[in-house]
Amino acid sequence: MWSEPILALLLGYLLGSVPFGLVLTRLSGGGDLRKTGSGNIGATNVLRTGNKPIAALTLLLDIGKGYAAVFIALQISDGLAVLAGLGAFLGHLYPVWLRFNGGKGVATLLGVVSALIPVAGLIFAVTWLGSLALWRYSSVGGMLAAISVPIAAFALGEYAMMPMFIGLALLVLWKHRSNIERLIAGEEPKIGASKKA
Repeated sequence: MWSEPILALLLGYLLGSVPFGLVLTRLSGGGDLRKTGSGNIGATNVLRTGNKPIAALTLLLDIGKGYAAVFIALQISDGLAVLAGLGAFLGHLYPVWLRFNGGKGVATLLGVVSALIPVAGLIFAVTWLGSLALWRYSSVGGMLAAISVPIAAFALGEYAMMPMFIGLALLVLWKHRSNIERLIAGEEPKIGASKKA
């Protein structure tokens, strides 16, 4: 039935489109996150407000919504899980509530990958954290982690998911295009070093 794939994609999109960073920052008295730092709704920009607990909670919830979308779909059918994960990722990047101007997708992608291929999720997390520890650039860590996903899928023999993971990695790179420009210009701030975008 066509209705089930559409519902799985829609469920994932609705979960993914919840802007936890924006909501939590506002509820904690931090104002509109879109007017802070880079204007992004993700955990890195929440961290720029100085509220580390809210930043950590945002990170966990953004990971969680990607994982939850896949997990719920898996209870119905294995075939729906990929669509739900895709929906969650796209929902985070392009939420209808924010005029399709959302986050960069790294945390949500981690949740999706961890639910679909746990080992690839572990590789993603190690790549992300390792890159952050080495260079302290959130953008570099996120992009390298996203690139690691199709590579990990290939290494693990999950060939059917590779096209989607390549596409999602390219979307992460696209959403980081301003960061790439700043990296080339030597103007990208390191974690904890600056509150500028």
